[in-house]
Amino acid sequence: MQWHLESPDQRGFYFMTYLDAIILGIVQGLTEFLPVSSSAHLVFAQFLLGVKEPGITLEIVVHIGTLIAVILYYRQKLWALMLALFDRAKTEERRIILYLVIGTIPAGLAGIFLNDFFESSFSDPRTTAASLIISGFLLLFVRLAKPTSEKVSLFHAITMGIGQAISILPGISRSGATISMGMYTGLDAVKAAEFSFLLSIPAITGAIIFKTDALVAVDSLHIGPYLVGALFAFVFGLLSVAGLLKIVQKGKFEYFAYYCFAVGAFGLYYFW
Repeated sequence: MQWHLESPDQRGFYFMTYLDAIILGIVQGLTEFLPVSSSAHLVFAQFLLGVKEPGITLEIVVHIGTLIAVILYYRQKLWALMLALFDRAKTEERRIILYLVIGTIPAGLAGIFLNDFFESSFSDPRTTAASLIISGFLLLFVRLAKPTSEKVSLFHAITMGIGQAISILPGISRSGATISMGMYTGLDAVKAAEFSFLLSIPAITGAIIFKTDALVAVDSLHIGPYLVGALFAFVFGLLSVAGLLKIVQKGKFEYFAYYCFAVGAFGLYYFW
């Protein structure tokens, strides 16, 4: 097990070490469900660690860990939704399934037609820093939102789906954008957070499937560190899901705006 940075190979890429993978897995796990943009933190962490990876394979791998975390956390809810597929009497669950499908469409279309643009943005930490500041403003103004519904509607699903599509950009928090859009359109904060987490499952799954070729082509030297990174992302992802729900219940969601401002400003200063 190697804990130091390797020399770059002939393509200029650094091989991932186990220590790098642990750090990046923790970063992914803690920030995936908190409204602070896990992609931004991964971009910053890779630059600060000196880890230069080809493409976004690393991001996909650690997202597998957080995907498993959210599935485990909502296993009972997901099981109920699966059973509803075979029971027409479960109208509420079937409605949520429909809204999850509709809410996933914007991100799916964006991923297909703007894939190259989104992937290239991962190589520019300055753009990521600026996007993080935008995330901060999205979070800051939720204090002005007035909850009018505790039930997810079609309109909520569409607006939260659009937020999820925008959040493919590193620096735009997925949970921050989706929960904020839900709250802006009148959805209760806790219900918005729950739907946001459920909405992440098909989105992350689709991204993983879309990048299957890249995963299969992973250099054998990277497999061990990648698996370790995914494991740490899973463990800390469970913690962040539970933590964010408590924070939302206490009405302190917008506090993350100040963190986004601070990290975004640091990124602009450091990487300019």
